[in-house]
Amino acid sequence: MVEGNGRAKPVYHLFIDLASQLAQRVSLITPARYLFNAGFTPTEWNNKVLQDEHFKVVTYKADSTEIFPTVDIKGGVAVMYRDSKQSFGKIGTFKAYPELDTIACKVEARQESSLTEIIYAESSYRFDTSKSEVERLVAQRLGGDKKIISNIFDKLPDLFTEEQRLGAIGFYGRTKAGRCLRYADRALFEGHPNLDKHKVIVPESNGSGAIGEVLSTPLIGEPLIGVTQTFLTIGAFDTRAEAEACLKYVKTKFARTMLGILKATQHNPKDTWQLVPLQDFTERSDIDWTQSVADIDRQLYRKYGLEESEIAFIEEKVRAME
Repeated sequence: MVEGNGRAKPVYHLFIDLASQLAQRVSLITPARYLFNAGFTPTEWNNKVLQDEHFKVVTYKADSTEIFPTVDIKGGVAVMYRDSKQSFGKIGTFKAYPELDTIACKVEARQESSLTEIIYAESSYRFDTSKSEVERLVAQRLGGDKKIISNIFDKLPDLFTEEQRLGAIGFYGRTKAGRCLRYADRALFEGHPNLDKHKVIVPESNGSGAIGEVLSTPLIGEPLIGVTQTFLTIGAFDTRAEAEACLKYVKTKFARTMLGILKATQHNPKDTWQLVPLQDFTERSDIDWTQSVADIDRQLYRKYGLEESEIAFIEEKVRAME
């Protein structure tokens, strides 16, 4: 089944439901994205399964080629088992490794806010269609979609130019040639909480979803710089020093471990950062942000009381970033 956007519509969740209706015990092997509330199975269905005490995961393989050598399935594959007369306890948030479970429990015990509180989604920058001339432009040339879509530079090269001119703001995005900065008239766009602030810019799509991957060149966004849908932004900082601290944080193995719990595919939208705890990025912080990324990791390990085995797991599984 293929939807209008060209994506194949998943049906394996229907097989799980039907099999569960027909038999007391059910075991199937399927794509595993639903365990992370990712992919295109209905969110309501994902949550139902994750809260089903009769449902458990027997085997999970992040690399699908370990089971199917010639097939790359983003998010991996899982063997599920359901017994309507047995209780296994709810999965809740699925953890691919037992170490992730104990680490997450220690982080959650501190009851800190989530980094998502200062993350702005990839579609948060938009055209200001309250202005009639902008509304007409969006209707005629973008089909009414007011988002700053990923291919906007190629679609509207007359509006997004290489020349920095008076009254223009910059946008990080991509062309067919790669990452670049383009400029457009500020009056075309809605206001945004971090447009006039320092922020961290991170790609919305990155890697395959395997635990420990590096982020593809995150960077600091200066004031008067926005982003296309290719990126999401973190923070609305008054100082560059705070943005630099935040950039170091997202590069840490600790933060990327917490991100990896929910990031099962190449996509890392705002929701996948939910388990990454928010830090104080000012000079008043309990973390010394002037230190190297590796030293900041050691401070974070101490802050959250990680044991040697948990630290060893992170150090082994997560690639370093500088």
